[in-house]
Amino acid sequence: MRFFRLLKILSVAFRFGLDEFFLGHERLRLLRPVVKAATFWRRLDRARGERLRLALETLGPIFVKFGQMLSTRRDLLPQDIADELAKLQDQVPPFPSSLAIKTLEQIYGKPVTEVFLVFDAEPVASASIAQVHLAVLNDGTEVAVKVLRPGIAPIIAHDVALMDSGALLVEALWPDGKRLKPREVVTEFARHLDDELDLMREAANCSQLRRNFLDSPLLLVPEVYWDYCYSGVMVMQRVKGTPISQVAKLREQGVDIPRLARVGVEIFFTQVFRDGYFHADMHPGNIFVGQDGRYIAVDFGIMGTLTDEDKNYLAQNFLAFFRRDYKRVAEAHVEAGWAPKNTRVDDFETAIRAVCEPIFDKPLKEISFGRVLLRLFQTSRQFNVEIQPQLVMLQKTLLNIEGLGRDLDPDLDLWTTAKPYLENWMAEQLGWRGLSRRLQKEASSWAVIMPQFPRLMHHALTEVRTSGLEEKMNQFILEKRRQNRLFSILIVLLTVAMLWQLWL
Repeated sequence: MRFFRLLKILSVAFRFGLDEFFLGHERLRLLRPVVKAATFWRRLDRARGERLRLALETLGPIFVKFGQMLSTRRDLLPQDIADELAKLQDQVPPFPSSLAIKTLEQIYGKPVTEVFLVFDAEPVASASIAQVHLAVLNDGTEVAVKVLRPGIAPIIAHDVALMDSGALLVEALWPDGKRLKPREVVTEFARHLDDELDLMREAANCSQLRRNFLDSPLLLVPEVYWDYCYSGVMVMQRVKGTPISQVAKLREQGVDIPRLARVGVEIFFTQVFRDGYFHADMHPGNIFVGQDGRYIAVDFGIMGTLTDEDKNYLAQNFLAFFRRDYKRVAEAHVEAGWAPKNTRVDDFETAIRAVCEPIFDKPLKEISFGRVLLRLFQTSRQFNVEIQPQLVMLQKTLLNIEGLGRDLDPDLDLWTTAKPYLENWMAEQLGWRGLSRRLQKEASSWAVIMPQFPRLMHHALTEVRTSGLEEKMNQFILEKRRQNRLFSILIVLLTVAMLWQLWL
């Protein structure tokens, strides 16, 4: 099955002329005339960006998501390609409304007209995994109904299997393959895709994020109506807002765009460092701006989580980076085990400084993050820094946030905006408030353990004495066995000597 899927990928790439992207490399220039002559019958009338978008749509959800991520990085892509890939954010071709209604009736076991007072058959949004219809509940509540694409699970399974095979080849054939851990990255990505295929999980994600930002002046998360939710359908509060990508329209509405960009950064750092739970699919198609100026988040299929250790490590790195303390950045990498223990911190510090120092004191519009990422990759390879699969979603979200900030306000100073928040967070973690909070968190456990403490200590001491006695007995037995073996060898030698004397 993987072989046939690979053939389809190659045939689609060829049909839409994607070989043009590879032949554009200078090393392959000699092949261009040969390929052009061999494919003289092929007609490529559409622009290259449109052909790439159509190819990704034809190949399915995994490739659409890849295009969505690329669309947020306009600094890495030519303008024509970035404009076309941006259409993947909210203009994925919908599946027939008749299939959506049929799916709903199978799930609810009754006609749609009995479930909803009003159901709009025309979808208002269509994505790679599902599409959204507007409806009205019988009590008059306006809702959005998200319906899973029929038959999408087998397609994703095949694509993930191909990605895993490709990752295996990367590990086997590329010198940096094992360090980058591509198979673990694919496994992490597949786990999040599995979550997206179960809309009950997405509803739970939405509900959790809503609790984290309940009554927040920064972010609005829609309410979930659990009585109508199943694995194949999710019903939530209908939210109204302007897509964040329509900057001109937002300005007409009187929205303060620079403030909006700063608030976006604050929301991101709040999710990551306060909650350790963040929206990991923050491309412009999933973010709206309400009439009150608040962000509105939708599509909660991919959420990221961080442990306390991850948050502490990241905060130390970000803060040291913003303070230009490159030695601390290098030390944090070694302490976390991301870089080998024998890494020379001074050399690592110098390499990091050479990459990061040129981009400080510059607005986003003057920074080539493509060049920065390339140099950081070269530095990590030089010092054998390991890729952490559990942070892949965070890295992806950072790319989305940076791309979104670039679109909203190219003059945004990311460092100045983020530094005060991180300093306050670190002060709370390392100061008296952090100590008090941790003591309160552990108090319930101590209440259980303290009465048992004398018995546990007696048990531990007894075990230590017993294990020490057993160790001594074992040593004594081994020593006796060794002495017995030596004694036996001595008897044998004496016997042989006596026999030799008698023989003589």
